[in-house]
Amino acid sequence: MTPLLTDHVLVNGHRIASGVQGEGAPVVFLHGTPSSSLIWRNIAPRVAAAGYRIHAFDLLGFGLSERPQDPQVDTSISAQVEIFGAMLDHWGLERCHLVAHDFGGGIAQRFGVFHPERLISLTMIDVVSYDSYPSPRTRTQMAQGLDALVQAPEDVHRRHFRDWLLSAVHHRDRFAEGPLESYLDHISGWIGQPSLFQHQIRHYDPVHTLEVADRLSELGRLPVQLIWGAEDRWQVVDWAHRLHDAIPGSRLTVLEECGHFAPEDQPDRITALVLAHLGAAAEGAG
Repeated sequence: MTPLLTDHVLVNGHRIASGVQGEGAPVVFLHGTPSSSLIWRNIAPRVAAAGYRIHAFDLLGFGLSERPQDPQVDTSISAQVEIFGAMLDHWGLERCHLVAHDFGGGIAQRFGVFHPERLISLTMIDVVSYDSYPSPRTRTQMAQGLDALVQAPEDVHRRHFRDWLLSAVHHRDRFAEGPLESYLDHISGWIGQPSLFQHQIRHYDPVHTLEVADRLSELGRLPVQLIWGAEDRWQVVDWAHRLHDAIPGSRLTVLEECGHFAPEDQPDRITALVLAHLGAAAEGAG
């Protein structure tokens, strides 16, 4: 399988790992946390093969992108909106279809509210919204203090976050035998472990989505679909219904045998839903 990310670009002085495949209308994929563009490996290439030009990148502080040492560097949802806009400029995209998961959905909501003219359609999969995050488990850990986790030996760290990641999927054995160790590699070790807390967990602040919560109805100007795992324990399905009610004309599909990492549990269904939505958006625009 051809890697999704094959290049890097300087954005505001930081290296962002990125990649482009295929030809056709542009579709950008935004990942969440604690994740990377790896989560799109079974979906994005198939969208490209169906006649679209797919674009992916790892958010600043995530995956293969730079992990800034300076704690003043902002990697929050709001800051990543600027990174996303800069990537569109780098790719020469005035407009695009956007597919977002988890934390990436918070970026998508802000971008869609503030820059609707740059989006053709929007698909959001098990996304954060309102004050839906951190998840109850993470909220409890943050309240108890994260120092023990930050300073934990690597084997303890990997064991803890292995359990955490496994709680995000329905097909636990398949995930464990497949990409789990790659997910852990990105958030472990002498770079990954401190980066996880500095660039991801410390920014689990719902202020970024609450600031646009009363403007979500404006996303109704776009074709919007919501896809959710029925067994999502991180962003329970109640949030999907709340978003669906808030965004006029949006479509909601709830997938059985599917957890929070829906692209891992149900890549075939999600690919089909994404392609159907892209096709419908093109017909509507025509």
